[in-house]
Amino acid sequence: MSYVDIIKKQIKDSVCTKEKLLNDDTLIKRIEEVAHLMVECYKNGGKVIFAGNGGSAADAQHLAGELVSKFYFDRPALASIALTVDTSIITAIGNDYGYDMVFTRQLQANATSKDIFVGITTSGNSKNVIKAFEYARSVGIKTVCLNGSCGGLIEKNNLVDYDLIMPSCETPRVQECHTLVGHILCGLIEGEIFKSWKR
Repeated sequence: MSYVDIIKKQIKDSVCTKEKLLNDDTLIKRIEEVAHLMVECYKNGGKVIFAGNGGSAADAQHLAGELVSKFYFDRPALASIALTVDTSIITAIGNDYGYDMVFTRQLQANATSKDIFVGITTSGNSKNVIKAFEYARSVGIKTVCLNGSCGGLIEKNNLVDYDLIMPSCETPRVQECHTLVGHILCGLIEGEIFKSWKR
């Protein structure tokens, strides 16, 4: 297979995955519910907290940046944190408590019951994300997972309030859908919270 063929196949696979997402009415409804949840979170003085590993860590930082800075138009900042950015905190927790606790410990320090915790994982099996979900549930923090369809422990054990399961098991396709859904949520939040602002 030539490079051109491979490129076209990758693009086609990405389009096909997004078409599955588009046609999944149950998932679309769940995304809508999460958007309403996040809007209410901000109206009540809360914040949205993101975490993930590897590429999902980059997604966590990306989406927090969209909320804190701006997305479609200039407006006041929205409170959001990515638990993946402070290497001193991450390495201290990893050293003192183990890598599985790097997100939980930060939630203990920074999160309240007004907040929403969004864990991002393509497999649904990330131990540090699972532990963070377990902690969040124990203290009344609403939880959302950006997940993949490989079946992971998060889906199997019903560990979150809203499990947004992308229609693929292939990591790049899942991550592409995570970015799309994250952008949709950011746009809906911004548009609703600041609907009187000039776009």
